[in-house]
Amino acid sequence: MTAANRISLQEGRQLLAQCSLFRRFAPDERGALIAQAHMRKCAADETIFLMGSPGDSMMAVLSGNVRISVPSPDGKEIVLAILGAGEIFGEVALLDGGERTADARATTESSLAVLERRDVLSFFERHPSAWPSLVEMLCERLRSTDRQMAEVALLGLPVRLAKAMLRMAAVQNPTNGHCGAQIRLSQRELGNMVGATRESVNKCLREWQRKGIIRIAESLITIVNRTALEDLAGSDAG
Repeated sequence: MTAANRISLQEGRQLLAQCSLFRRFAPDERGALIAQAHMRKCAADETIFLMGSPGDSMMAVLSGNVRISVPSPDGKEIVLAILGAGEIFGEVALLDGGERTADARATTESSLAVLERRDVLSFFERHPSAWPSLVEMLCERLRSTDRQMAEVALLGLPVRLAKAMLRMAAVQNPTNGHCGAQIRLSQRELGNMVGATRESVNKCLREWQRKGIIRIAESLITIVNRTALEDLAGSDAG
């Protein structure tokens, strides 16, 4: 684990307070729940949990990136999301007590804050006013998933790919999602995100590189002309 990802318990709890869910809570509610968290460090490509496993905790990304995916019937992988610092995952199975609905894997060295199911449910019993904040976050997550499904069903590959790359630039470069932002994903992973083959993604990316929109180096894509990529994402051509 690199020095940048060595997060102490105190630092982790400070970062947790800035996460998308906890920012919505009142200060006393936020402090009560964050005090129950413990830290977990993950190596790049480490499995965090698998679909079908018990949902006995929810987690927040403090540093690094986490891939949420499901296996397809033909043995491939469908990538549902790549999560960055400040995002929560594992909350659905935790709340209903069911099995995990997807796989979670660290795509980079990552630090997570972990909250156990018993502590989360006990918190909501003591602080019922916090429920609307959680429901709001779950609705936002559902809207995002619906939007991505609609993109795969209705939009051409260049548009889907441009939209996905802009989202990934924001996740992986939280302080700079503009020109020069880098996306650390393989072309196969990008294909899994947008419902396309690696070969189709490669063809698009090579054309965009030729036009000076991006620069490709193995599993690293650099956005050179963000305006042009935004134009592609905003067009239904293609």
